[in-house]
Amino acid sequence: MFERWGVRLVRMTEDLFSATEADDELVRPLAVRMRPTTLDDVVGQRRVLEPGSPLRRLADPASRGSLTAPSSIILFGPPGVGKTTLAYIVAQRSGRVFEELSAVTSGVKDVRAVLSRAHERLVSEGKETVLFIDEVHRFSKSQQDALLPSVENRDVTFIAATTENPSFSVIKPLLSRSVVVKLEPLEPDELKTVVTRAVDDPRGLDGNVILDPTALDDIIRMAGGDARKSLMILEAAAGALDAPQRASERGSDTAKPVIDAQVVAQVMDAATVRYDKDGDDHYDVISAFIKSMRGSDPDATLHYLARMIRAGEDPRFIARRIMIAAAEEVGMAAPQILQVTVAAAQAVAMIGMPEARIILSEAALAVATAPKSNASYMAINDALADVDAGLIGQVPLHLRNAPTKLMKSWGNHEGYQYAHEAPGAVAAQQYMPDELVGREYYHPNDRGYEHELGPRLDAIRSILRRSGGPQGATRRDGETNNH
Repeated sequence: MFERWGVRLVRMTEDLFSATEADDELVRPLAVRMRPTTLDDVVGQRRVLEPGSPLRRLADPASRGSLTAPSSIILFGPPGVGKTTLAYIVAQRSGRVFEELSAVTSGVKDVRAVLSRAHERLVSEGKETVLFIDEVHRFSKSQQDALLPSVENRDVTFIAATTENPSFSVIKPLLSRSVVVKLEPLEPDELKTVVTRAVDDPRGLDGNVILDPTALDDIIRMAGGDARKSLMILEAAAGALDAPQRASERGSDTAKPVIDAQVVAQVMDAATVRYDKDGDDHYDVISAFIKSMRGSDPDATLHYLARMIRAGEDPRFIARRIMIAAAEEVGMAAPQILQVTVAAAQAVAMIGMPEARIILSEAALAVATAPKSNASYMAINDALADVDAGLIGQVPLHLRNAPTKLMKSWGNHEGYQYAHEAPGAVAAQQYMPDELVGREYYHPNDRGYEHELGPRLDAIRSILRRSGGPQGATRRDGETNNH
């Protein structure tokens, strides 16, 4: 794609990672051509590549046959941080045979076939095998179970890659046999190294283009810590250059074409937010969104809302989280907020995107700016705790239903006082079971509507205590609030 303005197409004369000779003739994507071949060439991940680390030990040829080297490693991290590259390097540098499966396309039969080959290779030739499984979180339980005997017997050195937290996506028996290596998104300076190296390296663009500093900053910003994506943007920008026109504008037919911010903007409509909807990004961003509403920060609330919208999060899911926050974080301090968020959720479902973004914004801001109280949340938790602990008791007779004469003869409903006939519509009678008389769960705070509700509730409870019921249980005064 660069021939029209004289950039030399780089063809791989020797396959980096044991592909076929036919593949060697293909021009590979820039990210593949620039893939490091040693651990020292890897940019970033210093913490997990320090001397003595599991990856360093496995990449050492002396690790073959070692009973102390890890037999199973799970590489956990976001896209484009080097998971596949590290697996390739470990296999290549240690002299092990490399076998790869994709969890998207491989079934149990494929897994067993690879494990059988690895076992035969080990027994007959003494050669060890690295089995790399990409996106292992997509493997079913039965597929993961099929790996266990070979991992345990060291028929293979198992390396898996996942963008999801392995604590939730990998079965416990396999997880307990594995070393989890957490990889981090690349820092801006590290991405800058990756991109500038690709511009100058003979395997990359070989110095045949000039990358404007502003364009470099844009690429790094858009990549979001993803090295592969940064190279994809660079390659797309190089391919989009209109060299004859730009050379004419500079008054020279021989000057190198320039990748500037305008070119980058042409190939990237907008910065793509790094957001794995099935993994930690999903949970981290929604957690920050909820905590920002709870913390009454409307600006942070809108930031995280915007990230979810741009990442394509389901607006109905966002609306549900806002409704929950209205009940849990605002509660009775401003009970009308729940009505606002319910209406917003209904409107989002009827209208859809992109207009739903306005409704979500209004609902989220309503929660963020409202007075806060978790008293309702704590009250029901305390009540549930008592029920779970067996503090239940019998419903007082005067509160029981009495639809038949027989039930009336038992004393059901006898003595019941109709509240609307009492002063203030509060009747001095016992409502709690005998064992729980005096128990209090709901304690309003002094914010919003609860500021008015507190004194009123104190007066009501004072009237109810006149009922003279037994005092069996201690009062529950919201002993702890760990929320």
